[in-house]
Amino acid sequence: MGMGRLWVRWFGAIVALVCFSGAALAQSPVANWDQVVAKARGQTVYWNAWAGDEKTNDFIAWAGEQAKARFGVTVQHVRLKDTAEAVTRVVAEKAAGRNTDGSVDLIWINGPNFLNMKQNGLLFGPVTQALPNFQWVDTTNKRSNVIDFTTPVEGFAVPWRMAQIVFIYDSARIRTPAEVPRSAAELLTWARANPGRLTHPNVSNFLGATFLKQALYELTPDLQVLQQPVNDAVFDRATALLWAWYDQLRPVLWRQGTQFPENGPAQRQLLADREIDIAISFNPSEAAVQIEAGVLPRSVRTFTFRKGSIGNTSFVAIPYNAKAKEGAMVLANLLLEPATQARAQDIKNMGNLNVLDANKLSSADRALFDRLTASPALLNAAELGAPLLEPHASWMTRITAEWQRRYTR
Repeated sequence: MGMGRLWVRWFGAIVALVCFSGAALAQSPVANWDQVVAKARGQTVYWNAWAGDEKTNDFIAWAGEQAKARFGVTVQHVRLKDTAEAVTRVVAEKAAGRNTDGSVDLIWINGPNFLNMKQNGLLFGPVTQALPNFQWVDTTNKRSNVIDFTTPVEGFAVPWRMAQIVFIYDSARIRTPAEVPRSAAELLTWARANPGRLTHPNVSNFLGATFLKQALYELTPDLQVLQQPVNDAVFDRATALLWAWYDQLRPVLWRQGTQFPENGPAQRQLLADREIDIAISFNPSEAAVQIEAGVLPRSVRTFTFRKGSIGNTSFVAIPYNAKAKEGAMVLANLLLEPATQARAQDIKNMGNLNVLDANKLSSADRALFDRLTASPALLNAAELGAPLLEPHASWMTRITAEWQRRYTR
């Protein structure tokens, strides 16, 4: 998940302002890692990252403390509501001829934002093979670590956390497993029986758009088209059942589907306040994390759809004109340390799925994950299931635009 809204309007600006190929600016980082670390000391890394979750903000602050204490790298969290804010800055700098000393050193990114930056030569790299800790990354079974929304990453971004769609619900109100909706069709049936008790984030937010993509996976007649760039004829045919389903769902949503929470945390607050009974999340550990933090009641549990759910990887990437490239590489490498990944996965912190291959780790490093905090709100691996591949990034942008056209007039 780069997390945040996917603004349709800036895509054209990128294409208009940046007309060179990605290959033209492909650069090789310093081959010697010791030299990278030495040059990074004293640098300040401006990490542009979505700031909509306090647990994540706390983790970024912790990572900055580690980078400073161990490597002499200062990390400034540039708090974003939307990843596109950082992308737009890089585009503007390119248009102004600012090809060095850029204001953005590292971006938390994926999906359409990554696709557009990679296609338009706005990323420094490839870098992953230069990072010592990349050797621990699972590039075989966790394919989203190397293929982002069908786009080969090719070393231009570093995976740091994984996500998969789940739903969290209040078992004090939905009391038996038989009542839990396990498909898009069952969700509609449940919502009709419980009007006003379901919502989703605004579709201009990535999580709201993914709510629709998840339903599309079950309702489209041809899943293969989702792995290809969208076009008009295919889009209309593939989404016809989705819009028919949503037309029936919208009137029985919270506030009759006339208002939506701005993002995931705002939706979560509605669940905490017991205004709704089911919420969508891109973090399988969210319920457990928020119970541990005292935000959600202990009766909250997690489920996913019977046929599986969409999963992806969040990356960090370095803009082509970043001022502190070495410091950004050091920070990216730190994020891949087994101890860092284990800390991130603990529900006392973020509760994120790790990007590593356990079979590559030492017994001591594997033990770090064995000691993580348990919770009845966590799904085991079998319950969670293998993640479904994200559709091509163009589908998310197109679905967002079509939803806005249909439902915000």
